[in-house]
Formats: sequence, structure tokens, C-alpha cells
Amino acid sequence: MRTLGRGHHRINVSTDYVDAGGEHLWVDVLRATLKHGLAPRAWTDHLQLTVGGTLSNAGIGGQAFRHGPQIANVHELDVVTGTGEMGTCSRDRRNDLFFAALGGLGQFGIITRPRIALESAPKQVRWVRLAYSDVVAFIRDQELLISKHAREAGFDYVEGQVQLNRTLTKGPKSTPFFSEADINRLAGLASETGSGAIYFIEAAMYYDETTAPSVNQKLGMFLDRLRVEEAVLRSAGVWDVPHPWLNLFVPRSRILDFDACVLKDILGGDNPVGLILMYPMNTAKWTSQMTAVKPPTVEDVFYMVGLLRSALSADELEHLQRENQSVLAFCDKEGIECKHYLPHYTSQDGWRRHFGAKWSNIAQLKNKYDPHMIMSRGQRIFPLPTVPAASMATT
Repeated sequence: MRTLGRGHHRINVSTDYVDAGGEHLWVDVLRATLKHGLAPRAWTDHLQLTVGGTLSNAGIGGQAFRHGPQIANVHELDVVTGTGEMGTCSRDRRNDLFFAALGGLGQFGIITRPRIALESAPKQVRWVRLAYSDVVAFIRDQELLISKHAREAGFDYVEGQVQLNRTLTKGPKSTPFFSEADINRLAGLASETGSGAIYFIEAAMYYDETTAPSVNQKLGMFLDRLRVEEAVLRSAGVWDVPHPWLNLFVPRSRILDFDACVLKDILGGDNPVGLILMYPMNTAKWTSQMTAVKPPTVEDVFYMVGLLRSALSADELEHLQRENQSVLAFCDKEGIECKHYLPHYTSQDGWRRHFGAKWSNIAQLKNKYDPHMIMSRGQRIFPLPTVPAASMATT
């Protein structure tokens, strides 16, 4: 995606939106908009990602409970479809292409210019972490923080993490947020309570200069905070290694089963490099028009669970991949209707199950905007067209 621009697109900031190239990094969009006292509403945790790349998936992070994924915060797109056509689309103009391209995994076209919603950028951020040994209390408080009542005057960013006991005792002795003494206290808390894990609510509240005279960080530093962690991992030689990540959207009604049987059983004896995310999102922020999918549930909330682990050797990579398959097999056996985020399937049947009721519409849109099946072939969502032998002989 980065090679598409070659300087042809500029980041143009208006009063309530920004036009960027699909090849731009989100950190570049942040820097450009902050100069005008503005910023997009929804972010991924890592900003060294292309705008077109995250919008082709969904783009989720700690602001999603309030604003929805990044694809819910786009006014307009320029898209180059599989037919070679350059088209401008929005909710009111060629909306089938608009909703197909957003979260469409690059199957219908390449996003070359999104028009992204902006809001006034807060001057400061207060960033906190709350530790729990009881998963029920952790879930209860997370859901309280993202509830409609709390959203009116509460946190602007809410995510959750899980630290398994073995990670606390055998893992790094300090992190960018916790000191060695903090880690030791958390390990002691897990031991005293008999909990198999410690859970963290990571939350942030935005302020301007009049509402908070003393706060933790400026907005730009907070949003780009993973740059520091990336530098640490690079220096330790554990960044440019395989990352067999597994990201799942889990129904709220099954999150305790997932915690008990996956996090504390299947993964309970592990101490890999990486982290585990677990936080709720509001179902109402994901509209049925989106190509991106969520669990087929009528519940108000579903959970993002990210097993973001890294493999430092070939044996460890094989082990983590086997564990991922065990997690998926457990969910299938127990009827936990998870949906993959950043999905990968090896058969069209797998993709059909993934998209569920949306499959028929997706197939129709594919036939309309990429009839020759040239876009994102490597995903194997649609079979390659058969080329007659006579045609091959003449080429």
C-alpha cells in the first residue's frame, strides 16, 4: 500500500474531515491534523499502519466502544475497483461500493483516498490501569465503563489486558507502564487470591487545558505510545520474528467460558513473548451494512480477544500455531460463535462460514466490482477464473 502513493497524495485537513492517501501512515495523519487542533476519533493501537490497510479490515482500538471501528468514521472514499474504474463513493453515493470497500479485505478495490471524520483534539490525556484478580469484576467494570451512561461523561479509551500467572513470574520484570516492584506486587496478588491471571483495565480520559491542570501525557504521545514498546522489542531482537496472532470477536455470553477454558487452561502453561487483549465493544456501533463481521448475536456487547504472541524459534512457532488451532477447535466444539478479526482461511467454505448471512451479497459485489477475480487473490476467498486452454495457447 505504501508504494501506491509515491508522493501523489497530500494530507489535506479541513474543519471536520481530513483527506489522506490510502498509502499514508496513521501517524502521519495524526501529526498533520494536530497542527490544526484536530484529530480523527478512532484509532488502532499501532500507528505505523497504512490508512488504506486498516480501513480494508475495520480498524479497532480503545475508542471503538464510543465511536465504532475506524470504518464507521469515514465520510467518503476514492476506490480503484477490479474493473480498473476510479470511483468516488459515500453513504449517499454508490453506497454499495462504499460499504464493500470498508472492511472488504481489498476484495473489491483499492482505497486510494478516504475522507476521515475529525473532532477537536484534546490537549492532554490521563492514562490509568486498574488491576483485578477476579475476572467477573473485571468484565463488570469494563462493561460499566463503555455503557451509554458512562459514555456521556466517562473515559474516551477503554481496553483490557490479561497477564497469565506464568507470565507474571517468568516474564519481563518491568514494562513501559509497570515497574519491577509493580510486577512483583501483581504476582503476589495472583498468588494470594489463587487467580490464574491478573486482568487490567487500561483507560484514558481526554482533557483540555482548562479541565485538568496536571495530567499524564499529550494526545500525540498517548496515541503513538507503542512506538516506544516497538523500539524496546527491536533492540531485544524480538520484533522481526514470526507473529502467529489470533484475534477473535467473542460473544459476551461466552467470554467467561473462553477465559476459563482457553486463557487459563489451553494457554495456562505458556510464557511467550507478547500480550493478551480482552475488551468489550458495543454491538450497535457495527452496522449491518459493513462488510466486516461481528458475532451473530443479539447481545449489546461482544469482546475482542487478541492472542498477540511472538515466536522466537521454529519450535515455538509450531507450538503457538498448534495452540491457536486448539483454541479454534474448542470454540467450534463448544458452540462459541466467534468471528475472526484479520481472518485467514484456506478454503472458500471457511470464508462462507466467516461471512455467514453476508456471503450472498459479498459474492454479488465481487462479480460487479471485480469480475475477473484479480483483487487480493492470495486470500482465496473466491476461486481464480479458469482460463481455457485455447486462450492460453494464443498468449
